[in-house]
Amino acid sequence: MSQCCCQKTKHRDEKEYKALINRLNRIEGQVRGVKNMLENDAYCTDILTQVSAINAALNAFNKELLSNHIHSCVVDDIKNGNNSTVDELCDTLQKLMK
Repeated sequence: MSQCCCQKTKHRDEKEYKALINRLNRIEGQVRGVKNMLENDAYCTDILTQVSAINAALNAFNKELLSNHIHSCVVDDIKNGNNSTVDELCDTLQKLMK
């Protein structure tokens, strides 16, 4: 696993943590399913359909995490006068939109 790009951390409440972990567990299961399909010689379009579903699930994860980030980290930093968080958010959005 790659190292984190920064030293910042965020403590998540139990509800947010569980929701994100549940999404990742489902995505992990979908990826294992695609691997299984490939190992069992599934038809290409069937695999591509499942990969598309994984992409949609990852996008949903990103949307949820981004929303949580904006409502907590970004808002808190702006309230505390740390406007550099807005630049960080813009950089993150540019990376997500590639």
